[in-house]
Amino acid sequence: MNLDHVFVCGSFPLDFAATLRARRSVRFEMFASPDRLDAWYVESGLVDRIEPCDENDVEQAVSVREAIYALVTARRRGQKYDTESLRVLNSAARRPTTAPQLTPTGRRTEATPEQALSSVARLAVELLAGPDVPLLKECGNPECTRVYIDRSRGTRRQWCGMESCGNKIKAAAYRARKRSAPASVTH
Repeated sequence: MNLDHVFVCGSFPLDFAATLRARRSVRFEMFASPDRLDAWYVESGLVDRIEPCDENDVEQAVSVREAIYALVTARRRGQKYDTESLRVLNSAARRPTTAPQLTPTGRRTEATPEQALSSVARLAVELLAGPDVPLLKECGNPECTRVYIDRSRGTRRQWCGMESCGNKIKAAAYRARKRSAPASVTH
């Protein structure tokens, strides 16, 4: 399994929720260590520099991630929100957030793990209360559990990302068609 973080969902909170991969089968935890959480914050572009995370920060991030996933899933399905997930998300969103700074070379954002997590939580609140809710879809790959924002023309996108799931599904379908096609007879 590739250890690089993937950002195909169209929003920080959805990409954050997707860091537990393959929830229905062989779950793969992308936040297996504090440095992997540090890497997500920087690779996502949420911050330019993060104070090093520790195990407690990972535990809090996983808790918020699972709350985001539960709330997004409920919202997408038109179900009631889980009260514990609401409490976890809102608690994180109330904490101090990142503050970009203008430097002589441009914009720079440095943060503590708590500030970065608060930023993700606040963005999740905005997503779940915003206009993109009708565009939330779960990936069509049965092994993938990513939720993404479908901004494609006609909202016909089927996969979280072509390079991650779309190509795999299309290649598997092609191989299946080739196997089931009758062999040509030559005389």
